[in-house]
Amino acid sequence: MHKTKAALWEFLQGLGRTFMLPVALLAFCGIVLGIGSSLSSEAVTDNLPLLKAEGFHLVFTWMAHTGLVAFTFLPVLFAMAIPLGLAREDKGVAAFSGFVGFAAMNLAVNFFLTAKGVDLKDGKAIEHYGIADVLGVRSIDTGLLGAVAVGIVVSLLHQRFRTQRMPDALAFFGGLRFVPIVSALVMSVLGLLIPLLWPAFNGWITAVGRGIGHTGVFGPFFFGMGEVLLRPVGLHHILVAMFRFTDVGGSGTVCGDHVSGALNLFYAHLDCPAAPDSAVTDATHFLSQGKMAAYLGGLPGAALAMYHCARETMRPQIKALLVSGVVACVVGGITEPLEFLFLFVAPWLYGIHAVLVGLGFLTAAVLGVFIGNTDGNVIDWLVFGVLQGSTTKWYLVPVIAAVWFAGYYFLFRWAIRRFDLKTPGRDAEPEPERAGDDAKEAETGRPPAGLIAGKYDAVALLDALGGAGNIRSLDNCVTRLRMTVEDAGRVDEPRLKRLGAVGVVKLDAHSVQVVIGPQVQSVKDALAAMIPVG
Repeated sequence: MHKTKAALWEFLQGLGRTFMLPVALLAFCGIVLGIGSSLSSEAVTDNLPLLKAEGFHLVFTWMAHTGLVAFTFLPVLFAMAIPLGLAREDKGVAAFSGFVGFAAMNLAVNFFLTAKGVDLKDGKAIEHYGIADVLGVRSIDTGLLGAVAVGIVVSLLHQRFRTQRMPDALAFFGGLRFVPIVSALVMSVLGLLIPLLWPAFNGWITAVGRGIGHTGVFGPFFFGMGEVLLRPVGLHHILVAMFRFTDVGGSGTVCGDHVSGALNLFYAHLDCPAAPDSAVTDATHFLSQGKMAAYLGGLPGAALAMYHCARETMRPQIKALLVSGVVACVVGGITEPLEFLFLFVAPWLYGIHAVLVGLGFLTAAVLGVFIGNTDGNVIDWLVFGVLQGSTTKWYLVPVIAAVWFAGYYFLFRWAIRRFDLKTPGRDAEPEPERAGDDAKEAETGRPPAGLIAGKYDAVALLDALGGAGNIRSLDNCVTRLRMTVEDAGRVDEPRLKRLGAVGVVKLDAHSVQVVIGPQVQSVKDALAAMIPVG
């Protein structure tokens, strides 16, 4: 039972991690789409006639169309990214098989509907089945859920059949070549079941979405709070994806097309000249303007409070840590480097932080702030707020952020001093790390060879993780290393923090996460190069 629970936990961790590749592309495409659509719109060009010049208009229209890449092909991107991320080896074959499986599933759906005599252009049939064009095929639009199902099935097939041996006469089709073949066959069979199951299943999802919609501004409140509470264990990606890309986050018609998911609705609105209806504005309450109170105001206020509460002799040492955390939060929308500074020393304070983030979502919804996108950073505020005009009510964000800044500052300053919380700069000065290459630095006066981003010593980090033999698998998400280890007890948490880690999360005896920050990809690559393959 324990092994099954651990395996399920590891799988969910890995699944959430796979979302990061398409989501990163989506965030970038959203910015490009936002800039292009705003600077080519009549509302902006009427005020800035220079932008009506043919050259400018063509460039910004091209940007808007380029930004639609991720939005238009989002399901197939997830169907490819999930097996790519879950595969241990031969990742290219896994991703290719994901595309094959997704295409086969939709072609099978088209076959079933056609063989059954369903009129694919009939309004009632379209509404009942959810018929839409998917990769140029009239099929059922299963959205993110269908793509996730394809990705999971294909990843399992890849794991099972990538070394499949065939008889001599069929040896050409064995091994890695068999993975896309079996993916096409299995997903084609499963595709025949979708028209039988999807209408009922989609009805349940829609009912959940309507139930959340009936909660009004409290829906965004619980969403924002839930995302923060799930972040320490890395499962927030799954919650966020459900709201962004399925009916749970809302659904409606934009320029004649039915669209599901808060983020999908928002991007469809950017590409539609008509004014957004209530479905779009309500769904956008789950997007980035709700984060801005905490991201642009609250957490920087908490960082200032931690700085002022540190011992004066320690302030110069923690200043760079806090400043880099604030920059990551305000510019990049990455909060973990700051959140993990107080998560483990005062979990109850992190709980209050989660409530305050939820209240930020509620406040933005009540005041009708309409900005959207994903990150909640200053770039979102500029591109999707300021550039889109006063109808977004972007001018309220600095006011809200200032209130949250003051609230967080005085709350954290009081809590740190009242309960003597050991936030950075309040504990004993750490002994300098003198292991491996660091010892050479002490002797020679030169920094250790292979230092990453001028801060992280990969050799010492690997040793603090228990050595290469302790690591079964290694991957990363946006800010943290995610590992399966032989024994979590061999992971030296204090030493990892001395080596620059922000925090360490031991989920069970074998699952460990180390919060690094924005340089995590470079750290992961350096560690992976020192771990023997096989």
